[in-house]
Amino acid sequence: MTIAHEEAVIDSAAVDAIFAEARTANAFTGEVTEQQARAIYELTKFGPTAFNSQPLRVTYVRSDEARAKLVDALSAGNRAKTASAPLVAILSYDISWQEQWDNFLPGYTAPKAMYDASPDLATSTGNNNAHLQAGYFILAVRSLGFAAGPMTGADFAAIDAEFFPAGDQKSFLVVNIGQPAADAWGEAKRKFAYEDVVRTV
Repeated sequence: MTIAHEEAVIDSAAVDAIFAEARTANAFTGEVTEQQARAIYELTKFGPTAFNSQPLRVTYVRSDEARAKLVDALSAGNRAKTASAPLVAILSYDISWQEQWDNFLPGYTAPKAMYDASPDLATSTGNNNAHLQAGYFILAVRSLGFAAGPMTGADFAAIDAEFFPAGDQKSFLVVNIGQPAADAWGEAKRKFAYEDVVRTV
């Protein structure tokens, strides 16, 4: 048992499922129901973000037609596993996320003017917080007993043109979701040790 297991307030099985034993899957089986897909987001939404902003948008791809269009926009090495995954999610961010300010932070709207005055700041903040939410999304997938296969090997401009033609969203991640198949795992990859990356000042 590691120090992480010893210090965690959740049980060891949960620590393993969400963190210690979880790995990126490359082959999938089973199914993901609509209720389970909804539960993934219902957990994701609770993760902290700047000003409670919620720029992440999730597009679940289920139809054969939509799946084929998505697969065509992926790197060659990602196509087969995405074509066969029980569920695939396109993660994007709302480029006008601050326009929802009254919904996610009513009563404290003063900071919105800062983003309205600086489109570049609004873009970077939306992008950064959507990526933060994407991490919560992956942990939510794992907490429900599924494996996640997040991928950035894609032509995201093509994905945007196909799935978000209004130009209101920018995609940045594709996530395969399902039960891991027998051949889901490649060789385990080394993770840096505490001493490699942490310092105290």
